[in-house]
This record gives sequence, structure tokens and C-alpha cells, in this order.
Amino acid sequence: MSAPQLSMTHTSPLAKSERDRRQHERIDLEIGGCYLDEESQDHRLVTENLSCSGALMRAATIPSEGSNVICYFDDLGRVAATVVRTSDDGFAVQFNVVPHKREKLANRLSWLANKDESELPEERTAPRYPTSGHAQVIRKNGQHLACNVIDISLTGASLETHGPLPAIDEIVTAGNLQGRVVRVGEGNFAINFLRKDERED
Repeated sequence: MSAPQLSMTHTSPLAKSERDRRQHERIDLEIGGCYLDEESQDHRLVTENLSCSGALMRAATIPSEGSNVICYFDDLGRVAATVVRTSDDGFAVQFNVVPHKREKLANRLSWLANKDESELPEERTAPRYPTSGHAQVIRKNGQHLACNVIDISLTGASLETHGPLPAIDEIVTAGNLQGRVVRVGEGNFAINFLRKDERED
């Protein structure tokens, strides 16, 4: 009996070099957002350039070199990173992402870089609809927040409140839904709804 044959795939040098090029190609792009430092304090940022492996950003508060941060970029979402270089008005980070996430970042950056020229349609996870209404949001510490709903989609919502704002990454409950806080502004915050397998008891 002959030995079983294993099916093996080989990545061509050309395909590999193209993937490497995409990973390190930096795009000059201004994207707003914020970052969460090691003390769980959030600070505003604006990118100067990005690749799917890192970014150069301007910020009023500069984290220390070697520290770990969580970046929340408009149009890109949440990315864990390590600070690799600092200056008087900004810092550079290296993203700590798995290959699948890196590929998604590369695709999204390519779309953002070309959307104005190509008039490509927006690729949001789900369209958001402006609305008005009230919502009772319960924080993890049990505190109740009276909120007004600004907009809502199948995947998240933006809310405003006069009470204490939740922290970025905090899990909150609104009705029978749980969400993770992904953005905090002046008197408002945004959440992404959690899937059933992500919810906390």
C-alpha cells in the first residue's frame, strides 16, 4: 500500500513580496481617534501616516516608549499596539495583531486611501440611522445613566448623557443588549453591541 500523499501549497515569492509590501507600505492619511494608555486614561490623537503594521500619530499627551496602548481609529476600529518611538508632539506605534487582522487592516487602508478618487461606497459594518429616544444604560458598577439615543445600527449605537461617562472598553447594558464602549466624547459615547458568545453574565 502506498503512503498517503499530503496536499501542500507553496506561496510564490511574488505573492509573498506583494504581501510584505502591503504590510509595510505607509499611507499618508489623517484619521482621528483616541488611545487608551496603561492607566486606562484615554487621549485624543490624529494619524499622520499608517500601514497595517503601525502608525505615526500626533497627540497632546505622549505615552512612554515601550508602553502598550489600545488605539481606537475612526473608520478602522480598535487596534492593540506598542509605542516604539516618541517626539515632542507625537509618537509611533507597532500594531500587535494576528495575520488575519493585519490583512483586514491592509484592505481597509487601501479602501480609505482610494475612496475619494474611485468614489467607492462606504463599507461600514452596518448603516447607522439617526434617531431620537431615551435609553437607560447600566454601567458595570451598577450606576444608571439616563441617555438620549443619537443614532443606532444593527451593530452599535451613539448616545449622549449628562451623567458621568463610561470608560473606553467598559461593558454596559442597554435594555436586553450589552455593548462595549468604543468611543467617548464630550457628553456622548458610542458602543458596539456584543454577540451572544461575547456577553458577560
